[in-house]
Amino acid sequence: MLTIALPKGRIAEDTLKMFEKVFKKPFVFDDKKLILEAGGFRFLSVRSQDVPAYILHQAADIGVVGLDVLEEQESDLTRLLDLGIGKCRVCIGMPKNREFDFSMPEIRVATKMENITRKYFSKKAVAVKVIKLYGSIELAPLVGLADAIVDLVETGSTMEQNGLKIVETISNSSAHLVCNKNSFISKKEEILALYTSIKEIIY
Repeated sequence: MLTIALPKGRIAEDTLKMFEKVFKKPFVFDDKKLILEAGGFRFLSVRSQDVPAYILHQAADIGVVGLDVLEEQESDLTRLLDLGIGKCRVCIGMPKNREFDFSMPEIRVATKMENITRKYFSKKAVAVKVIKLYGSIELAPLVGLADAIVDLVETGSTMEQNGLKIVETISNSSAHLVCNKNSFISKKEEILALYTSIKEIIY
């Protein structure tokens, strides 16, 4: 039996719909349940940021997780397939009445994506002070805590509603199917069969 870690929310729902198309049977988590066993699979419902940990430590064989999480955590997992769902962008945002200036001696950036932020500004040879926040990131530049933010953006409406504008896109993200390297060896046939079935549906 393959164990599959799914992030809670829309990506999990979209992934389970893919499984329904492939296997022609329903895959639905019961209310507030964290484990679903169906069709020879065990699905785990976990926080998006925790998906790589479950796979890395082999509590799950494979999983679905955003590319932004993979890049931020630099997880040593095998990337099998871009599922093309959960599309968004990692963007720099700042108040509408200000202009982004890479020549500043140091830029204060509020974000939950510390590694992605540091790497980006390092490539630009710009000194950055990263302020780690876990939520309401748009608030930081409005109250003087930061000059800018780095955050995930789907439509940009949240930034817009909070008086911010997107000034730069760092990267694009979407949900990827990934697997544990040991599982890929021990359960290779099962994993490749699933990979092929999903690929046929999305491409």
